[in-house]
Amino acid sequence: MIRTRRDVFQAIADPTRRAIIQLTAAEPMDIKSLTERFDMSQQAVSLHVKMLADCGLVRMERQGRNHICRPRLEKLAEVAEWVLPYRQHWEDKLNKMEKYLEKLKKERYGKQKK
Repeated sequence: MIRTRRDVFQAIADPTRRAIIQLTAAEPMDIKSLTERFDMSQQAVSLHVKMLADCGLVRMERQGRNHICRPRLEKLAEVAEWVLPYRQHWEDKLNKMEKYLEKLKKERYGKQKK
């Protein structure tokens, strides 16, 4: 059996996993508490958490009988680094559009004042 390496991008591709990251970032939670937030079985939530753990986005800590899910948000730096050039691209586009709109506004209001 060939096992593929899971990465952060695979983990955040799923909306349930993104929600789990968001929930645990606000407050570490056990599997039962996480399951209560979703319309799915505890087993399904556990599989999502396992993938997040495999990718290094959460770590599980045992506290008595509970397994507490704690976020490891530093791993999201990979995503931020990958997104950075695209963010700059869209910021440049939006800045150009803003300048263009300002130009149109000046032309329009300049003509109305005359």
